Formats: sequence, C-alpha cells, structure tokens
Amino acid sequence: MPAAAIAPAQGITDATIEFGASIANSGPNRDFGRSITLGIRTFFESVNDEGGINGRTLKLTALDDGYEPDRALANMRDLFEKRKVFASVGNVGTPTAKVTVPYALAHRLLFFAPFSGAAFLRHDPPDRYVFNYRASSGEETAALVQYFVKIRQIPSDRIAVFAQNDSFGEEGFQGAVRALRAYRIRPDDIIRTGYERNTLQTAQAVDKIIANRARIQAIVMVPTYAAAAQFVKGLKDRNVNVVLGSVSGGGNSLAERLREMGPQYGEGMIISQVVPHFQSGATGVLRYRELLHKYHPEAEPGFISLEGFIAAECLVEGLRRAGPDVTTEKLIDALESIRDLDLGIGPIISFGPSRHQASNKVWGTVLDRNRNFQTLDLE
Repeated sequence: MPAAAIAPAQGITDATIEFGASIANSGPNRDFGRSITLGIRTFFESVNDEGGINGRTLKLTALDDGYEPDRALANMRDLFEKRKVFASVGNVGTPTAKVTVPYALAHRLLFFAPFSGAAFLRHDPPDRYVFNYRASSGEETAALVQYFVKIRQIPSDRIAVFAQNDSFGEEGFQGAVRALRAYRIRPDDIIRTGYERNTLQTAQAVDKIIANRARIQAIVMVPTYAAAAQFVKGLKDRNVNVVLGSVSGGGNSLAERLREMGPQYGEGMIISQVVPHFQSGATGVLRYRELLHKYHPEAEPGFISLEGFIAAECLVEGLRRAGPDVTTEKLIDALESIRDLDLGIGPIISFGPSRHQASNKVWGTVLDRNRNFQTLDLE
C-alpha cells in the first residue's frame, strides 16, 4: 500500500509557505519595519523566481504594531490564529518581543531573526523556537566601550549611557555595565540618562549630561534613530563635545535625519553595526545590492535591509535542508544542522542545539562630514 500522505503544516500548501511579522510601519520608528521587510522580501523574491523551495513560493505578511507591545501581541494572535502563518520572521523591537516571544513559545511557533539584541532572546541553552541572526545589544555596547577605552584612551569612569527607558535601553545598558565591570566601574557609578519609547523628548537627557559635563568624555547610546538625532542636536546646540557611540538600528534613517538638521550635526558619530557596510565589495553584499536593484530599484541599500536579507538567506538554507514535508520541528532540526555556512559577509554562519545566534560579529562605522557611513575598526 502507498505510504500515507503527510498532512501539511499550518501555513504551508502545495504552492506556498506563508510567514508573518509584526513590525513598526508607522510612528517615529517606521523605517525599521519597512527596511527589515524590504530585505526579507528581496531574497524571498529571488528564491521564488528560481522555483521556490520544493516548488513552494515564499510569502511574508507584515502587520504594523507602531513599536507598541500590545499591538504586537494582537498581531501575533492575528497572524497565527487567523492568517495561519507557518512561522514568524523579522519581528521588530525589544519591547514588542518581550510580549510576543512568550506567545510564540506557548504555541511552538518559530520566532526567527527578530530585529532585537535582547538577552531574553538569547538564553543559555537557547529556547528551541527562537533563532537570532544578529549580535546582541550587550555585544554591541561592549564593543563601543572597548573602543572608547582601548583605542580612544578615554578613562572608563568618564563613559556615560543614553538609553531608551524600556527593555531595549536596559539591555544595552547592561551590556555597558558588563564591559565596564572589567575596569572596576560599578553600575551605580555610571551616569545614565534616557527618554521614553516612541517620543523624541530628549531635552532632560541633554540637561543631565550638561549637569555632569566634567565627568563625561564619551557616551554609549542605545536609542532609536529619531531620538538619537534629537539627542545629538541637543548636545551640539549647547556646545557639548563628547565622543558619541550608538548601537546599530539607525542606518540610513539616522544619517538622513542628521543631514537634514544641518551641517554641524553628526560628524564623527560612531555607530556599531551587525552587518558589513552595505557598500562593501564582499560577495554576499554584492549579491544583496544586485537583487535589491533588480526587485526594488527605487530602494537605496542600507544596513537594516541588508540584515533582513541575510536573515532570509539563513532561513531559506534551513528550509532547503528540511525537505518537502517540512514542519516546524523539522525546520528547527534543519537549522540546528547548519555548520560553516559561508554567505560571503565575513563571519561563517553556524547554528546548533546550543547555538541559536548566527553571528556575534560587531562592525564599526563613523559618520563623515556629509553624514555618510565610513568603516571604522573598533579593535
């Protein structure tokens, strides 16, 4: 007798595999969601043009949460319970992930490559249903601290932190705390200031920096791009000249904001990145730019869409290995089998049962006088 047919998993038909994402597509952080989904869809479109995965095309449904946790959780319910997606890919934000990850774990829904460096997405050992592409926020802030102290020779007790007042900012702050602990700096000795999520109210943060100006030579920044630009402007307008280093996430949007503000803002600002420079000549980045131009000729290359593109490449490699009768469990097993995958971006991608983060690499960039990104060696 013929073998019984295996019932397809949710979100999978003979023709398609449906993915979902909850992203910021409105509000001051809307460029995050738009850029991440641009990168994912670009690679999906290239795969679909080559026949898809085992004859199935890849689709992504992205719902706007405005970077608000309650809306993000409602989106996850909509995607999983009503739209019946197979997995989540490219969800945006740490505060939103705080509520969406527990939902994904409870429903055994794959939560792949969120745009977040949060530690709770990186348990040791890792949660089975959570996979990350990017380096953590702690790895980024630690890289900035090490650069300030070792390369710029800034005393470790002269480094302050400016961070969003929520789980995103706290994750970055704790990374700085861990890095500064090596220099015997206690958390209570670190000058910390910030602002509220989804606002640009950074004036009080600037005031606190000015009040402690004699004790500050550098600031580690853990903001979103619009608030970062506002903070930089506030400091410059009040003649505060300190070394500024921000975690990734601003990308082209941060540079454009600073450019619009005037020629005096942003030059020399350091930004850590979790992908190579989007104008790099690396094989994987050339492939990204070629496909972006092919499928979205109106779009400019950028760090965030490149991150989405690389994340999609990792996911598709797992899908290929999982075979035609793919299920969530088979896909996770397939992802965990990935060793030494060279995507032409520098670091070699590997997953495993005890490793659910593809890359730990942190790159450095600095804004020049025209607010274009130039590469910077953080080591």
